[in-house]
Amino acid sequence: MGLKKKLLLLGILCMAAAIGPAVRLEQTVGGGAVMEISQKPPLVALTFDDGPRNSTTGRLLEGLALREVPATFFLVGSRIPGSESLIQEMAAAGHQIGVHTFDHIQVTELSHRDFDLQVGKTRALLADILGSRDFWLRPPYGIVDATARQWADGPLILWSVDPEDWKDSDVNRIVATVTEQAEDGDIILMHDIYDSSVDAALRIVDTLLARGYCFVTVEQLMQLRDTAPERGALYTSLPPGR
Repeated sequence: MGLKKKLLLLGILCMAAAIGPAVRLEQTVGGGAVMEISQKPPLVALTFDDGPRNSTTGRLLEGLALREVPATFFLVGSRIPGSESLIQEMAAAGHQIGVHTFDHIQVTELSHRDFDLQVGKTRALLADILGSRDFWLRPPYGIVDATARQWADGPLILWSVDPEDWKDSDVNRIVATVTEQAEDGDIILMHDIYDSSVDAALRIVDTLLARGYCFVTVEQLMQLRDTAPERGALYTSLPPGR
């Protein structure tokens, strides 16, 4: 089987296992009794900030499509004009889309009016392209306070694995950081505006798929973990049993 077909099959099987009934394994225990063990594949949500950037985000979408892997993109509003078709492609492929403010600005430094402009204007741009839907917020730098949580009008999505892929273009380091740290329920932070990050992300997907991990959007992760998104709540990961 060629690499492309193998990657596609891994992605399809992964999602089918994640959303379908648990796999039941039989294990013999003392006295000859049989114990059934229900298993679900480990889940991770791969997320990207600071885009869109047509060249790198476009290449990333192609690679994710090849693997049938969904991701979550938190977009900067000022980068949206000129990338409308790319965003439509992103949504059509099943990726989740959220907001990363209009100017990539720390939300705790904003007045209520400016907060609404930074977040609301970006949501309005996305609604013009995709129609009305929920566009969850990821605050730049992961910095929030009680006031920002109150104003967010939805959940705030942070992360649990951060390879700091913006620091350098060392693809091997970025891949190793994520694949060594990733656990069931993690939300992984990356940035789709760097070629090195795209290269690393696709290698991370291949490595974790081969280990039996399934990639889901943040919204899917919540659904599969029976977690209802709450306004003003912070989410860094959703491990089993949450």
